[in-house]
Amino acid sequence: MNISARNIFRGTIASIVSGAVNAEVTIALASGASIVSIITIGAVERLGLKEGMAASAIVKASTVILGTNLHDAKMSARNILCGTVTRVIDGPVNCEVDLEIGGGDVLSAVITHGSAEKLGFAEGAHACAIFKASSVIIGVD
Repeated sequence: MNISARNIFRGTIASIVSGAVNAEVTIALASGASIVSIITIGAVERLGLKEGMAASAIVKASTVILGTNLHDAKMSARNILCGTVTRVIDGPVNCEVDLEIGGGDVLSAVITHGSAEKLGFAEGAHACAIFKASSVIIGVD
């Protein structure tokens, strides 16, 4: 199946913490970074998810928030991946910003032109991508 989401990160399921309705699934990437997803117990069972198996974390570019200088920031979003800006496609309303986050993985975010301008995103700049665990879809082959 092909999908329209730009961000597809392949890794290994590091942990599954089950609750009454939802589960927290952590996928370890080759770079050493992790992505956390919150999905239903039904989805865990339907996909046959187990620790140690290969899986993908899928994140729509429009759900990603970008920031800079987040070293001491405290927030409820579980996923914060920092890296280097590798490309900025500037448009009059929105911009696409790509970050190299390690291990060859590139994360794309679509943000407003005004935000990109205010934060001064340019190739080589440091930035961090932030997204909620509930924004992460899990896929398996």
